Amino acid sequence: MTAFDVRILGSGIVSRSLALALARQGLRVALQARPATRSAGPDLRAYALNPASVRLLSELRAWDTLPPDARTAVHDMRVAGDAPGARLEFSAFTQSVPALAWIVDAAALEAVLDTAVGFNAMVSLFDEPPTAPLTVVAEGKASGWRDKLGVRFEQHSYGQRAIAARLVCDRPHNGVAHQWFRSPDILALLPFDRPQPGHSFGLVWSVSPAESERLLALPVAEFEAALNEACGEAAGRLTLGSERAAWPLLLGRASAISGAGWALVGDAAHVVHPLAGQGLNLGLADVAALAEVLAERESWRSPGDADLLRRYARRRVTGTWAMTQATDGLWQLFAGQQPLLRELRNRGLGLVNHIAPVKRWLVGQALDS
Repeated sequence: MTAFDVRILGSGIVSRSLALALARQGLRVALQARPATRSAGPDLRAYALNPASVRLLSELRAWDTLPPDARTAVHDMRVAGDAPGARLEFSAFTQSVPALAWIVDAAALEAVLDTAVGFNAMVSLFDEPPTAPLTVVAEGKASGWRDKLGVRFEQHSYGQRAIAARLVCDRPHNGVAHQWFRSPDILALLPFDRPQPGHSFGLVWSVSPAESERLLALPVAEFEAALNEACGEAAGRLTLGSERAAWPLLLGRASAISGAGWALVGDAAHVVHPLAGQGLNLGLADVAALAEVLAERESWRSPGDADLLRRYARRRVTGTWAMTQATDGLWQLFAGQQPLLRELRNRGLGLVNHIAPVKRWLVGQALDS
């Protein structure tokens, strides 16, 4: 019987990326197999990946094998408030980077990672992975193993649901992302090349549960009319290119992310509002940090050594806390409907838009997270 160094519980992008990263170190990995059946409905997930995540996926040789239309560079971002003139614009050109982010088709990325895992001799798939010195929990926000470890998961509902869909536009997206912060909703259009190259967007529209039900129940033509009214046709005339789906939004944080023989990564450790598109980036940053800690460990330490895993927890505490506070703070700022708060936040957007050093700092924080 093969002895394993690490077992990874979870069947998503974070678990596969971690398995490949650890296999590169010569560690023997027992990985949970992907379920034979997926939940009903289309997979409309699209992730915004920052350069740090792209570097990691490139090192794992997963990035360059993605189909060309499954990843789209974001060259510019235009953010608007809920008052005339309240806007903030970012550009990859002024930041001197190839792209501010890349929008990636989740299903395509999962397929590429599955293929890489299948060809890696150091990774073995199991429905129930056998024990190992280190157990990494990457099961997502509803993790059952996290509960078995006695780790509390403190969560707060935002009282919103995110509506997702793929859209087709009557004019090219030109790599421009659009976002509207309005009370009480937040709407984002992510430039994408599926279903129509150069003319598609991924929609993420955060609204109240009641509004979500209303919008999802609308006939296609009426939904498109509501969407175009909300966007003001800033990106062009939008039509649905897929079905619609929705899920509840919450803020979540585990009371601990490591202990003797175990560690948490990804949504099992933390969940943030999608308004900044940083959820998967945080999970892949967990992967990079844990892989680095294990690579640097002393030869006499087990991968499950509690002191070793505390190094991982320390490396992640600052970045995770900062992103959690930033996303939650933005939501709190734009969720309020008091007239004075509305005026302050809209004036703030316009002010920041004219202060180049502040804009560069904000973009830098997102690029390096």
